[in-house]
Amino acid sequence: MNTTTILQEILIKRSQQKKRTSPLNYKERLFVLTKSMLTYYEGRAEKKYRKGSVDISRIKCVEVVKSDGIIPCQNKYPFQVVYDANTLYIFAPSAQSRDQWVRNLKEGVMRFPSPMPEKSARRPPPPIPPVEENGNEEEEIVVAMYDFEPTEHHDLRLEKGEEYTVIEKNDIHWWKARDKYGKQGYIPSNYVTGKKSNNLDQYEWYSRNLNRSKAEQLLRTEDKEGGFVVRDSSQPGLYTVSLYTKFGGEGSSGIRHYHIKETLTSPKQYYLAEKHLFNSIPEIIEYHKHNAAGLVTRLRYPVTPKKTTAPTTAGFSYEKWEINPSELTFMRELGSGLFGVVRLGKWRAQYKVAIKAIREGAMYEEDFIEEAKVMMKLTHPKLVQLYGVCTQQRPIYIVTEFMEHGCLLNYLRQKRGVLSKDVLLTMCQDVCEGMEYLERNSFIHRDLAARNCLVSDSGVVKVSDFGMTRYVLDDQYTSSSGAKFPVKWCPPEVFNYSRFSSKSDVWSFGVLMWEVFTEGKMPFEKSSNYEVVTMVSQGHRLYRPKLACKQVYEIMMMCWQEKPEGRPTFEDLLHAIIDIAEGEDAF
Repeated sequence: MNTTTILQEILIKRSQQKKRTSPLNYKERLFVLTKSMLTYYEGRAEKKYRKGSVDISRIKCVEVVKSDGIIPCQNKYPFQVVYDANTLYIFAPSAQSRDQWVRNLKEGVMRFPSPMPEKSARRPPPPIPPVEENGNEEEEIVVAMYDFEPTEHHDLRLEKGEEYTVIEKNDIHWWKARDKYGKQGYIPSNYVTGKKSNNLDQYEWYSRNLNRSKAEQLLRTEDKEGGFVVRDSSQPGLYTVSLYTKFGGEGSSGIRHYHIKETLTSPKQYYLAEKHLFNSIPEIIEYHKHNAAGLVTRLRYPVTPKKTTAPTTAGFSYEKWEINPSELTFMRELGSGLFGVVRLGKWRAQYKVAIKAIREGAMYEEDFIEEAKVMMKLTHPKLVQLYGVCTQQRPIYIVTEFMEHGCLLNYLRQKRGVLSKDVLLTMCQDVCEGMEYLERNSFIHRDLAARNCLVSDSGVVKVSDFGMTRYVLDDQYTSSSGAKFPVKWCPPEVFNYSRFSSKSDVWSFGVLMWEVFTEGKMPFEKSSNYEVVTMVSQGHRLYRPKLACKQVYEIMMMCWQEKPEGRPTFEDLLHAIIDIAEGEDAF
């Protein structure tokens, strides 16, 4: 078999449908033509997966397809390859490309004339059937929750509320999609939501990650009769309607929280205060907009947080982690950290970012650069997003999400006496959500503390600098006997044996909670590192802060169990914090 490549190009292939009712879809494939075979692959030339092939000897006809209608993909020059009882529809990017493929394929077919049948000839073995793609899969339709402006040529613009068809999900964070005009490109997966009746993200009255105290604050600020919000309940998978009335009896206003209940029947149905059953949550909300039916008032006015800013993306575009330094504008200095100076900047004069210039000799640069690709894929609303790195010059730059209010420790000290206990607990919940995500992805922070968390302009706390201590070159920091080593945040297995794990992060989280509820005090402030090691080893623990109720302090103490296996997971901690935040959340 001759395997010399004659032609190779990325073309678009239309799926070969098995049913007339199946929706058509169009996929980019790397087509390779040799003297004996036409093969198409998924992926690029250096990392490709064979999706199908056709033996040239089986091709009956190759011809240009004339199309008067709209061609629903970016390649506008179709041709077809007819073999056996099948047809391959292929779309080339230009007339020249199409002509070249048709000409070369026809030349190949001419080399394999159809043999005259002979009675005595043994029948040849049946040809290997091509590896066909499943053309019967139902296409996934998603709705954009936010606008998205492309930053690279292969991106697709998103318009809030519009529908898009998902074509490929090769990357968890960047999906390939098609808009209603047939244009294709990559979109951030966290900007869209599935178009299903019980997928609530698309509705203005639903707020994900809104706890009881934030919901009450929001409704009181709006101060409108019948103001309501639907939020996640303290029980995973369930929802709560928080409803505001100005006339709660004796002229006083009040907020009621109603669980959306589910029936035990199949299929599942939903109801609120009275058993008016509905097949979906949006149907319940629509009904109670017009009928109080057991609620304190009708659901008159949906209330949502004013700034529904779009979430961060894993990098600025699909597979873009190396950033051109000429696209960065440097602005004011924000501070300096372990690795060097941090500045506020802009990427392409448009997106606000934080830029860390790494001081030479401060870190293991090569190891970090490799890991940066992994760290970019860690994306969560409560993690500071790594957007990319500039590694082609020195010093190297680390480009991250910019957080307006800076580090949590300084923020707590500046706001001393201003923040309510509810707000302090919400801050702890934010950090716990970020850490639960890291724990789920088997990623250890190693230096969790208030100084390594940042606060956004809306008061959301996000975890920063996760995993970065592995690349520090400073002996004073990396050695547990070093003066800079964060002993006061470390469990015994770390300062004795340097054994890091998610459970050592749990210990540090307990100390961070203590920092939050003391509004930024230094743990063991009057003791040296050596004294703290001795005290902790003997069972001594930090005292209960004045602002921490008994249940909050119990969570801290759970984190400070001497043996790692005795400590809770971040998932356990999150449930415990939510239970306290929700209080008696039931009607």
